[in-house]
Amino acid sequence: MSLRFIYGRAGSGKSQFCINSIHSRIEKGGDKPLILVVPEQFSFQSEKSILTLIGEKSLSRVRVISFKRMAYRVFDEVGGIAREHMNSSGKSMLFYHIMNKLKDEFKVFALSARQKGFVDTVSDTISEFKKYELTPEILRSTIDNVEDDELKNKLHDLSLIYDEFDKLLHKNYIDSDDDLTMLKDKIKFSNMLSGAEIWLDEFSSFIPQQYGIIEELLKKCSRVNITLTMDYGNVPYDDDIFSVTKNTENRIMKIAQDNNVKIDKPVNLNKRPFYRFKRSPELGFLEKNLYSFPYEIYKSEPKKIGIFKTSNLYTEVEETARKIVEFVRDKKMRYSDMAVVTGDLGSYKKTVAVIFKEYGIPFFIDENKDIEDNTLIILIKSIMDIFIKNWSYEAVFRYLKTGFTDVPYDDIDILENYVLAAGIKGKKKWTEKDWTYNVYHNGYDDEVSVENQERLAKVNEIRNKVVEPIVEFRKKVLRKSNVAEICKSLFEFLCDINVPDKVEKMVSEFRESGRQVLANEYSQIWNVIIELMDQLVEVMGDEKANLEQFSKIFSIGVKEHKMGLIPSSLDQVLVGSIDRLKSHAIKLIFIMGVNDGVFPSAAMEEGILSDRDREILMNSGVELAKDTKTQAMEQRFLVYTSIANSSEYLILSYPIADYEGKTLRPSMIINRMKTLFPELKEKSDVIKIDNDDENMKLVSSTVPTFNEMVASFRKEVDGKNHSSAVWHDVYRWYCKDESWSQKCSNMFKAVAYTTQVDYISEEKAVKLYGSSLKMSVSRLEKYVECPFSYYVQYGLNIKERKMFSLTPPDLGSFMHKVIDEFCENIREENIEWKDVDDKVCEKKIYEIVDRELEDNAGSIFNSSPRYSYMTLRLKRILKRTARIVAEQFKRSGFRPAGYEVTFENGGNYPPITVKLADNSEVVLTGRIDRIDMLEKDGNTYIRIIDYKSGNKIFKLSDVYYGFDIQLLLYLDAILQSENLEDDDRTLPGGIFYFTMDDPIIKDKRNLTEEEIKEEIMKHLKMKGLLLSDPEVVHEMDRQMEGASILIPASIKKDGTLGRSSAATKEQFEMLIGHVKNLVIKNCEKLLMGDIKIRPYKNGKEKPCDYCIYSSICRFDTMFHGNNYRYVKEKSDDEVFKLIGKEIDEEGDYNERN
Repeated sequence: MSLRFIYGRAGSGKSQFCINSIHSRIEKGGDKPLILVVPEQFSFQSEKSILTLIGEKSLSRVRVISFKRMAYRVFDEVGGIAREHMNSSGKSMLFYHIMNKLKDEFKVFALSARQKGFVDTVSDTISEFKKYELTPEILRSTIDNVEDDELKNKLHDLSLIYDEFDKLLHKNYIDSDDDLTMLKDKIKFSNMLSGAEIWLDEFSSFIPQQYGIIEELLKKCSRVNITLTMDYGNVPYDDDIFSVTKNTENRIMKIAQDNNVKIDKPVNLNKRPFYRFKRSPELGFLEKNLYSFPYEIYKSEPKKIGIFKTSNLYTEVEETARKIVEFVRDKKMRYSDMAVVTGDLGSYKKTVAVIFKEYGIPFFIDENKDIEDNTLIILIKSIMDIFIKNWSYEAVFRYLKTGFTDVPYDDIDILENYVLAAGIKGKKKWTEKDWTYNVYHNGYDDEVSVENQERLAKVNEIRNKVVEPIVEFRKKVLRKSNVAEICKSLFEFLCDINVPDKVEKMVSEFRESGRQVLANEYSQIWNVIIELMDQLVEVMGDEKANLEQFSKIFSIGVKEHKMGLIPSSLDQVLVGSIDRLKSHAIKLIFIMGVNDGVFPSAAMEEGILSDRDREILMNSGVELAKDTKTQAMEQRFLVYTSIANSSEYLILSYPIADYEGKTLRPSMIINRMKTLFPELKEKSDVIKIDNDDENMKLVSSTVPTFNEMVASFRKEVDGKNHSSAVWHDVYRWYCKDESWSQKCSNMFKAVAYTTQVDYISEEKAVKLYGSSLKMSVSRLEKYVECPFSYYVQYGLNIKERKMFSLTPPDLGSFMHKVIDEFCENIREENIEWKDVDDKVCEKKIYEIVDRELEDNAGSIFNSSPRYSYMTLRLKRILKRTARIVAEQFKRSGFRPAGYEVTFENGGNYPPITVKLADNSEVVLTGRIDRIDMLEKDGNTYIRIIDYKSGNKIFKLSDVYYGFDIQLLLYLDAILQSENLEDDDRTLPGGIFYFTMDDPIIKDKRNLTEEEIKEEIMKHLKMKGLLLSDPEVVHEMDRQMEGASILIPASIKKDGTLGRSSAATKEQFEMLIGHVKNLVIKNCEKLLMGDIKIRPYKNGKEKPCDYCIYSSICRFDTMFHGNNYRYVKEKSDDEVFKLIGKEIDEEGDYNERN
């Protein structure tokens, strides 16, 4: 029995020395076991190295194992496993159950127990107790020795959980965390270990369980060899990189001395030339000086070390991929000779997967996979969510879209469209009677076409197919009251819908299509689920639980489970975290994300027990895991070993921004590298240089190189630069390759691609819009905003997916209808407006709203409490609107002449007709909310008002460009119609928008009720243009003194108009003439087939911001021909001057027509 230490810094050849020693023992002969013990993640590579050296003939004598695998071998030999192991998922589910059960007994965890993630923290803490051999009994005895009340309460709660966990677990299972403790007790009975020679390699420290095993091995085996990554003989200071390893050495030395174990002469590999760095002296220099003080300077330029600064994480991975291709192509390296590591694998793995596939790089991400996003897991959680969340849309269609139901995807789409349009939700609507709401027409309607009846029948057929198995499952679950019965029902449901067969079929399809990773995942997932349910049944099967409680427990188990995946090839680039990097024959290491807080990683969170708690326990004789300071030291050690792992090349990279553009700082390691290697030239893609040398570096694999070539040619087409000769040479290469020649041809079509369209033929325009153009005024405004948007909406008649929701247009229509009916009621009942007070407004508005809701029982307002609340708010807004309307008439000489006035054949007024250049006519229709009239001095003045549910502002600038023409066209139609009878005695009074709202008034003053009402009226003042006649203006607000609170006008003390939005009669005529000219020009363009994607832009304002057809036009100013039609806001004076100039040049519209 003896102990021997093997000392050596990183790269000194410790692992190789162990393998050579094993080989030497085999050469000498004998039959005693030779055992190499390494961390679990390194066992495969160590086995491979030994097999390469000694061959298969002596494998029966040699073992490469981890501590866990040693435990299983000893248990197989001497006994010890009478029960199954519970995995981490089962433990998490059990801890959740325990904490829910004990929550009333907790002193500090009562609230935390309900927080997401706390179960994992408790599980980790109990696992730590076991690894550090802290039993429930020791924990309870420690509580009496602790004076700190907070820590005492924590230990009390933890001891309750720990006790209950062991009690429930050991009914049918054993905890894998107990394996090493059991191993320590069984070693003395093992013949396999008797007289064996052991080598422990790749460990920097051990936990107490492992120290106990080492103690037993020292007593049982002929020799125990332990490698230590450190200097020999030197006494490291506290912050030394090897201080952790030195503590390990001291502890093992004491164990040996306490057991009278002979300590053999150590092996000091630091005296020899470092085997690993024989081809790269700069890496040997880096290993020696990275954390040395004082340090040396490498005076020449290093050829095998690189630093690369990138714009973001994506370009960093892309640069790494290019370098991998370059080393394989130019230096004949194998992919397995390279590794890509990072301190933050979670941020990189998805990007690595995408880019490495594009570059044709075989890779393996060394990480256990979460199973939460597996479709079978989603299926199970969704079927439970359907009942927990009362048949919510999200739960039902998440279930359907997993692919495990027998409902075709086309049918799922049909059903989904109907459900969204009809607002189907809740068990009652899904399960009771056939759906009759006719979303294909106008809701509930007696007259439904045969086609729509067939559509509705199809929807109900699909619904029944979906609902039947779900309802059957629910019937079974309703009768169940404990975990075991729910598990059984769930298993039967999965079998009823043939999940096992479907999973097997998916695995075959994945394998046939070469998606080996997915095949491996789905080949395991069914067994994973069965194991989860088995553990649930065994540990808490008799526990009472409803479906929601069961779902929470199941979800915790799923979240904790990590699926191990096997590399699909030997020749792959290893991608992983720095703590899993094995020092096998890696020639080139890429370290990505060398940023502050990532490499080395920032200190971990303290967890339940803080650093102070751990210090108190340590002083009480209780050893636990390292505090955050020690963890930081271990992170530095990981940085050291990962940098020193490569034998030939090392490339560090760091981004200066993350995916969201947030600034990232380089790690202190970057500064250290620049200090040690002053001649090292940092490269960067932040500022891109376009020359032949730089472009040659972009030539790598076929797909990314092709993409870079296309990007270069695109820039040339856009006139940004002339493509380098490199890309023309590359293009010729692709053209000669048969598999790429067609793609090259397509490329030039794509490079010149633009989303822009100009015209359709006049024949097509006539087919779409008719030879005699008839349209609403609002549609014409839409055409002016963007011709293509008009074409898609009204030409192609493309509709947005119907949704059961209250859209602004729906809300506006409802409000218009209520106010119109309110005004009609006042007229029909011969009520004078002066008698319409707040009570009248409230009574009538509430009656009208309630009647409308009663008449439309299936309307959205009755669908949920949220919309019921919205109804109350609508009543307040409409009551306020009614009050303002009444006030407008009380203060005014204008009287209502019509509500909801239409301009169409058979309407209140004839449609608006405009003659085009070819003598054809355009017929414009429309509707206005209110017309008021004033009889004065033999003249009739017309005021038209349009109600708006949004804050619409009238601007002459919008009139000039054609964005807001309807008020002036309606005014002109009325004037022309009235003046046919009264010989031009009908004149414009004004055009206005009136906002329907109930604003909240904020004022620092303490306002009276009357002052508040006045402020509200000011806020809701009509916006528009009125006749600049003081007497007419006064008739719109007879109570105005100075500025009106009803209209955009003010009157000075001398009776003249002050600051007002006003125009003379002649100016109104100018505006109307200009608007008619715009109608002619735009209608002619429309009939000529002009459908350009040419939206306007006025400052930041553009119609694209609210256009629903952006996915169709794909307007992007990066594309050739995609340009905005820029317009500049103009003042009222500028508008009249410009129109006057047009009249001078082209003549007045009325004179020309």
